[in-house]
Amino acid sequence: MERSHGLLLNEEALGQIGEHQRAEFVFEWLTHLKKLLPTVDRVDIRQNQRRLIDQLSAVLIGSPGPPTRWLLAHCLALLYRLGDPIPSSLMVERCNDIIRSKDDSPSGLPTRLAAVACLGSLYEQLGRMLVGSFKDTLVNLLKAMKSAESQGRYEIMLSIEKILRGLGVSAVSSHRDVYKVARACLTDRSMAVRCAAAKCLLELQREAVFLWTSELENVATLCFRAFEGSNYNVRVSVSKLLGTLLAAAVEPRQSSAPRQGVKGRSSLEEVMDLLSAGFLRGGGGFLRTSGDMLKGTSSVSKDIRIGVTQACVVFVSTLGGSWLEANFPAFLSLLMELASHSRATQTPVDAAVTRRCVSFILRSTLGSLLGEKAQTNAAKQICIVVASQKRTIDAALTDGNVETRVSSADISASQHVLVCCLLELGALVQGLGSTAAPLLTDTTTALLDSVVSVLLHPVASARLAAAWCLRCVVMAMPSQCSPLLDRCAERLVALKSSPEAVAGYGAAVAALVAAVQHCPLGIPHTKGKVVLGLAEDLLRSASQNSRISLQRTQAGWMLVSSLVTLGPAVVEHHLSRLLLLWRCVFAASLREQDMELRRGDYFTWQVTLEGRAGALCAMKNLLLHCRELVTDDIISRLLTPLACAVTLLNKLPALLRSYGSSVHCFSVVYRLRVYELLSLLPPNTYQESFGLVMNQLVSDLSGQDNLNQPCSDLTLLPPLCHHDDLPLVGPALHDTDHRYIEEQLHGSVVGGASLDNDPFSLCDRGDDAPAPLPPHVALTAAATALFGVLFPHIISAQRVKILEQFAETVNQLKGQRQQTVQTHVCAALCSLLKHQGSVRGSLGPEELRPPALSLLSGALESSSPLIRCLAAEGLARLVQVVGDPGFTASVSLLCFDRLKTARDAASRSGYALALGALQRYTGGISSPQHLSTCLRVLFTLSQDSTSPEVQTWSLHSLSLVVDLSGCLYRTHAEPSFSLVLRLLLSTPPAHPEVHHSLGRCLHGLITCLGPDLQGDGAAELRSSCLVGCSVMQAGPDCLVQARAISCLQQLHMFSPPHVNLASLVPALCANLCSSFLCLRRAVVACLRQLVQREALEVSEHAVALVKELPRRDNTQLDVTIKEVGLEGALFTLLDRESDPGLRRDIQETLVHMMASSSKLGHWLKLCKDVLSATTDSRLPLETSQEDDDGCRDDDSSAFRAHSESSGPFTALRWATRRFTVECVCRIIAQCESADPAHFDMVLAQERRLLESTDFLVLHLGDLVRMAFTAATDHSDPLRLAGLQTLLVIIRRFSSIPEPEFPGHVILEQYQANVGAALRPAFSPDAPPDVTAKACQVCSAWIASSVVSDLRDLRRVHQLLASSLAKVQSGRDPSSQLYNEAAATMETLAVLKAWAEVYIVAVESSRLKESPDRSADGSVSSSTNDGSGCESGGAGLLKLVQSDLSTLSRLWLAALQDYALLTLPQENTAQIPASGGAFYTAETVNQARAHYSSCWAPVLQASSLWLHSSGFLMADDTPATLSRPATPTSMGHTGSVGGAKSPEDVNTDRLHLILGISVEFLCSPHSEDQMENITSCLRALQALLDVSWPRAKIGNDQALSVELLSVLHRLMVTRESASVQLAVLDLLQQIVTAAQEHVREKRHSAEVDDGAAEKETLPEFGEGRDTGGLIPGRSLVFGALELCLCVLVRKLPQLSPKLAGTSPTGCGSSAWTLTDSDCRLVSSAVSVLSELPSICSPEGSVSILPTVLYLLLGVLRELVHQPSTHTGAPAAASGVGLGLVVQATLRALKSVLTSPMSRQEKSRGAWKLLLRSALNTLLILWDSGSSDCVVDQISLLTALTVFLLSAGPDVCIMEPLHALSLQRFTASMESKDPLVVSRCYQLLTSVFQAPPAVSIPFIQALGPVLVRFLQQVERRRPQSPEELNGVLEGIRAMEALIQTAEETQRSHLVSFLLPLLISFLLDENALGSAPSASRSLHEAALKDLMRLGPQHPAVFRSLISSSPHLKSRLEAAVRGNQQSLNAKANGAKASGAKSSPSITLKTNFL
Repeated sequence: MERSHGLLLNEEALGQIGEHQRAEFVFEWLTHLKKLLPTVDRVDIRQNQRRLIDQLSAVLIGSPGPPTRWLLAHCLALLYRLGDPIPSSLMVERCNDIIRSKDDSPSGLPTRLAAVACLGSLYEQLGRMLVGSFKDTLVNLLKAMKSAESQGRYEIMLSIEKILRGLGVSAVSSHRDVYKVARACLTDRSMAVRCAAAKCLLELQREAVFLWTSELENVATLCFRAFEGSNYNVRVSVSKLLGTLLAAAVEPRQSSAPRQGVKGRSSLEEVMDLLSAGFLRGGGGFLRTSGDMLKGTSSVSKDIRIGVTQACVVFVSTLGGSWLEANFPAFLSLLMELASHSRATQTPVDAAVTRRCVSFILRSTLGSLLGEKAQTNAAKQICIVVASQKRTIDAALTDGNVETRVSSADISASQHVLVCCLLELGALVQGLGSTAAPLLTDTTTALLDSVVSVLLHPVASARLAAAWCLRCVVMAMPSQCSPLLDRCAERLVALKSSPEAVAGYGAAVAALVAAVQHCPLGIPHTKGKVVLGLAEDLLRSASQNSRISLQRTQAGWMLVSSLVTLGPAVVEHHLSRLLLLWRCVFAASLREQDMELRRGDYFTWQVTLEGRAGALCAMKNLLLHCRELVTDDIISRLLTPLACAVTLLNKLPALLRSYGSSVHCFSVVYRLRVYELLSLLPPNTYQESFGLVMNQLVSDLSGQDNLNQPCSDLTLLPPLCHHDDLPLVGPALHDTDHRYIEEQLHGSVVGGASLDNDPFSLCDRGDDAPAPLPPHVALTAAATALFGVLFPHIISAQRVKILEQFAETVNQLKGQRQQTVQTHVCAALCSLLKHQGSVRGSLGPEELRPPALSLLSGALESSSPLIRCLAAEGLARLVQVVGDPGFTASVSLLCFDRLKTARDAASRSGYALALGALQRYTGGISSPQHLSTCLRVLFTLSQDSTSPEVQTWSLHSLSLVVDLSGCLYRTHAEPSFSLVLRLLLSTPPAHPEVHHSLGRCLHGLITCLGPDLQGDGAAELRSSCLVGCSVMQAGPDCLVQARAISCLQQLHMFSPPHVNLASLVPALCANLCSSFLCLRRAVVACLRQLVQREALEVSEHAVALVKELPRRDNTQLDVTIKEVGLEGALFTLLDRESDPGLRRDIQETLVHMMASSSKLGHWLKLCKDVLSATTDSRLPLETSQEDDDGCRDDDSSAFRAHSESSGPFTALRWATRRFTVECVCRIIAQCESADPAHFDMVLAQERRLLESTDFLVLHLGDLVRMAFTAATDHSDPLRLAGLQTLLVIIRRFSSIPEPEFPGHVILEQYQANVGAALRPAFSPDAPPDVTAKACQVCSAWIASSVVSDLRDLRRVHQLLASSLAKVQSGRDPSSQLYNEAAATMETLAVLKAWAEVYIVAVESSRLKESPDRSADGSVSSSTNDGSGCESGGAGLLKLVQSDLSTLSRLWLAALQDYALLTLPQENTAQIPASGGAFYTAETVNQARAHYSSCWAPVLQASSLWLHSSGFLMADDTPATLSRPATPTSMGHTGSVGGAKSPEDVNTDRLHLILGISVEFLCSPHSEDQMENITSCLRALQALLDVSWPRAKIGNDQALSVELLSVLHRLMVTRESASVQLAVLDLLQQIVTAAQEHVREKRHSAEVDDGAAEKETLPEFGEGRDTGGLIPGRSLVFGALELCLCVLVRKLPQLSPKLAGTSPTGCGSSAWTLTDSDCRLVSSAVSVLSELPSICSPEGSVSILPTVLYLLLGVLRELVHQPSTHTGAPAAASGVGLGLVVQATLRALKSVLTSPMSRQEKSRGAWKLLLRSALNTLLILWDSGSSDCVVDQISLLTALTVFLLSAGPDVCIMEPLHALSLQRFTASMESKDPLVVSRCYQLLTSVFQAPPAVSIPFIQALGPVLVRFLQQVERRRPQSPEELNGVLEGIRAMEALIQTAEETQRSHLVSFLLPLLISFLLDENALGSAPSASRSLHEAALKDLMRLGPQHPAVFRSLISSSPHLKSRLEAAVRGNQQSLNAKANGAKASGAKSSPSITLKTNFL
């Protein structure tokens, strides 16, 4: 629609559309005009100005709605500002006339309001141009104010605010008049008017100095009155006004001297006095307050106190962090005066609210305004206050003078001060984390002493706050837990007779133990025993002294409850003692319990109830924290105490009657604990007590006793309502920044939430200070929860009766009592329905429906909106649980009927909501008819402008209907849009709740239409969406603006092109720092979505916004965006925010922006700035320790300066910096998957010159610097992140060469920095997790080979050596700070690091020894541990060597531990009761995880060590170790009463390593990395490289077979080539071991038998004398399986089943193999060929067919080439296939020459099989396919192998012999010279074979050979290949001559010599002949010169008989002699000058 709008209103189009759409059309045109005017040329504007003014005036008098009038006013003012401003005065006059007119018609009011709005905008934009008419206008507005209704007053206030903004100082003459009017409006009955007045005064105070000087007191009083009866928005607006005025009073903005009579700046004390007065006395005048005091009703309303609190926060925030830092001591002192004032703490409820308010002020200022250093100073100040308070109390209490004794009021006052201070101190320390460590060591502050001293305070709340503060200290610094526990436990024992000490120290110990659940490193296991011992002692001694019985009982059970939070690992060891305690505290039987009631007094019952309540709380904690321990057996042992506990419920009324109020509170707490416990237990455990419990629940929920208790609906109902409906209740339940205090306003009727309501809450989970509700409130909540669980389990008749009783009780009562019961009863019913809905249970019989429906429908008509929301949710759940469509329809009809008849707003809104919510849980609305009826009703209700409440609820219901109807709703979308827009454009701004519901509807409609909004047909609807969003964005309410943003976000998701980012992003950025949490959440959520697709555009728009900012307060955010972009602003926001969801969204937004950004340098600079943004002046950790060498200035100046640099960020906290370090890791990870130049310095530098891109490698210095900064910080989480980053950097950059210094890598220059970053992590006080991570970095650094110089390497090596020494020495249990599992983690990390270093050292030293060996991880059979050059691997090995004896023992001990810990469940009895070498029995479960993360490198290192020692036992005396490091009990066998023999120890070690490897490889889990598998395989390879273990494995066939089955499984499940190659290497080693074993046995048998006949030798090897191989027991069979698996997976054509499955035809599979595949196949065929040698003769016959089939099958696949791959394999497909062919031929030869072929028993069978094989081979020449070419060379080679190796019995048999000859003949006649050449080469070998083989071939092929040579003269060779063929032919002929008998040789030579002479060329032909022909000539001549002397007689006779041969030969000899002479002369000439004196010998053969 926007396209149809121009500068002028399209009146023609306007006339054509309906009345309803006109307002939308006009609004859209005005929106367009607002964007268009600034871009249009001024000349055009002036030309159209008159026409435009007429059109805008027509809109003005056309009764525009609120959004339209504001937009109209803006456009009108903009038009005059950009066009001709002169006529603007006429417009002002016209507006004034409209305002003066007395038009009272319905259309007159909107026009008047529009005129008021226009005046405001005109003055705002044109300012002093209109100053002349200002007086008249103001008088007119002020006059209109007197008769205006609330809308008019609101609009006039907004207008005056704009006038003041526009005129500035020019309006000073009228400031007093404005002030007078605004004063009246500030206490207006309309809340919107109050907000507008506050904004107006805020604008006024910019110029009106009197507001914050002379009138300050009056304005403050006025603000206090404005707070009275206010809503949330008013409190926010007025507190902003008051806070800003007070800040201006303390630090005036104007520097000019104060005018005469005007007061100057105020002091902080004066300002705080003003605020205190408001807080203590409210907004009334003196008379009113005095009257209240006389009446005794002087309590100030909560809203005033909350408003004053917010104003105080605004006041401090406005002055800023540096002001607060400077003035904090004074500010704190004044705040504490307020907290302790008697008027603020008259009742417990008042005291709770006051404490909350003071805590909120402290948290909001200290928590968000100060950096870490300033927070530390603030914590010191708070400590001083705590210490001084405690000193005064102590002094007063110990003073003997009664007159100077402190009064109870003073003690009470001090408790409030201490609670506020201690809670804030805890929050500060918790936020600071481990950076707060200096606070504890600072003796002037003595934080711990101060806090611990409060534990003796006489008031419980102060003691509990101190305990909580200690818990915070421990959560921040886990190392403090053990010392503090010891200290408090010790004091508890020492001061056991003081009630305060028992209560205080007991609470402290409980809090400290409960803190451990937040500390992963834990506490020593023994502390649990100590705590339980303390608890038992306290409970035992409780009855000894009645003065402290209560305290001891409570403290004892608190300790037990806290102990249970340590989790199952600890509690399982103490469970029996706990059960005993629980059994003792309750009566042994029900009879005994009856007897109890007859004796005792009120005090005995107080102690008894306290003890039993504590015991029940401990049971509850057991169910919450140790659920897995609560087995059926444990529950059965708890049944007796439980039965007694439940029965006692019945007796409580009698107790209350006997002892009255003295036991009332104890009975409430007792019932609460029973209910909490029962709701966690399965109901069947207390089945007998159902009736009793249910009666008590009914009594608690609806009994007469509870009717007078105040109702707790705001704490009880919200969890049961649907979270989407809660906004209807009002802002009370919204998440806001002020929720912490706003809750008090609504919850205060029932008493404040405070820690002393339930001391046991110290044991709860959670980081925030617990605020348990008063017991009677908590009791109601627990009763409703238990009712929901228990109700379905009682009998139906009783269920019906209970519900009917509930309904009757509600009907009988009236007023507040009725509402209380209704709240409780409906909550219980909804709890029941919710529980049944969640477990898909049913309600029960139909009789239950009427009372349930009656209760809920009654609640729908309640005056309380919260009860109505609950009832609507209850109805929806009821319909779900009943599950009957007929019932659903009847409930719908009931709602329709009631809506027709109901007249009151409450009923109509309740039933309207029920209508929408009804089908929430039944799958949505599926009936079009029902939908139409619903819409008809809801449309009507939503247009009822007389009742905004009905409108709000019906529109909310409409949004639910939209959500629940889905696609069904699309037909109703247009009328719905029309309705929503009409209401948006007409609803007055005073009812933001209506706008909020409209926003929900719009959001639902957008979601309903979804992708349909994209098409051209949806332009109208899209336009309506955008108009609706614009209206809401322009609205004054933050919730509505937030909803507008989420609507635009939703629209952007479905139709991205139609959301204009240029206008949306600036709107988002403007609200990034909004004071409303909901708005900030919506902004960040929207940004998170936008940056996933358009991060770059979003960043650009954000920066553009700041550049074009209009005049407005320049907030810190704008500065940040200007300097570092939107992402920098988000980092700042992340640092300020505390809301977890918002922080997560900000982090995700930043991650998405980073992922899609190409500005690498920008992001790295940003991260660097964030990391260096700390105001902490302390030096990094590392600077406290100088470098050992002292000759290098390692790490000082390069990095130290950064902590003090003032970048764009200031004082960022550790959590933000840790996230930044994680971002750096993410950036590195992103670059890994991007351009390779990121990790290549040369490439990066080249590319940088050509293009303006950035590469990571160029920023390596920054990366190392950032990692260093983080790793040396005081915050432990940041240190861990820094070390992790360093690890990533080392892994990614260690191999990148330094282009300027060849042979070096770029990381080498940072070695000093790496060392300095690591050193602090090895300090004695470093936490174990930091040291463990540092060990990982150390090993990575040493293993990376970055540092080649041993001296440099020694620095890092020393760190590891120190940690090893620490491991050896063990730890003194008394000084242990953490759980034993933490020590295990650290020890294993050290051992793992050493193992990794040793592995690298061994591998690199091997590479030095044999550089030609490939580094594939296979282990050479001999290793040289100590020798070699000092640099590189050998030197590193030397470094490790000194510690190797210790390390090896520790490694083996760790492996033994691991082996025991991984035993299956049924074998856990084998785990030693005392624990292992590095873990204790109590920490078995935690230790498992640590062992599983580090066993693999330790295993490999142990194997390498055993390999290097060759399993020879060296000195067996253990090193001096304080821990049991030598695995003496390995295997649990050995000679009784004596040490094991070396053989036994070695066997144990071998089985340990084999066992661990096999166990792991049998079931490698999916999450196990490949490194662990590789480590296992390499460890096994190292073992099998040594002869002793090889002999062991060879000797144990079962073990070998098991190993093979594991390897087979691994081969099948893992696709990694390296793993598969390693598997085959291992297979080869296992087969070798078996060969050696068989060879050894055969040899020993031969020796034993002496001269016995060979035939009688016993048979060794598999198959014995039957030849049978048993699958699963046979090594050979297993090896065959494994080889087959490899071969068939790589060459599927081998399998008859898979043959032909390859899609590309013949032989394709072999020719697509990769190099690694080729290596696999080669290894497999090599193993195959070895298998016959480990069989008996009969066994070899069994496997030979398989072996031959596979070998020939592989050969077949290799020789049948696709026609695209002609030529030799090596040439065609790289080296890989050539290797496979060679390996196959070698394997074939190995099989053919096997001794088994000659064994008597198997000779015959072998011959037959080999003949078959030869036959198969000969058939391979026929490819049988036209698209295949046969590789004849490989086949001929294979045939030759047969001929030479298989013997004449196999080869000379017919028809094989004839076929063989045929193949050779065909090859000799081949057209391919390569084939011919290779054929003659092979014939040479055949001719030289034994006569039985060679003679038949000579006879058959000799003539062919001679013919071939005779033809050469006619067809001389033209290419090197052809030449080679001829030369090989000559060699063959020579071999033939050599083979012939002496008598025949001369005859054959006479054949050869003429042939050779015929190859010679004459002189003329020689010069022009091709090179091949010349080479033949030379070769022939050489041969002639060699053969002539050997056969002189033949030679002479030939020459004499053939003159032409003689002349040819002589010519050739002459020519050769001449060429030699010429060469000699040339050599002399050149050699005369440069002949060396020493001639080098070049022929070494």
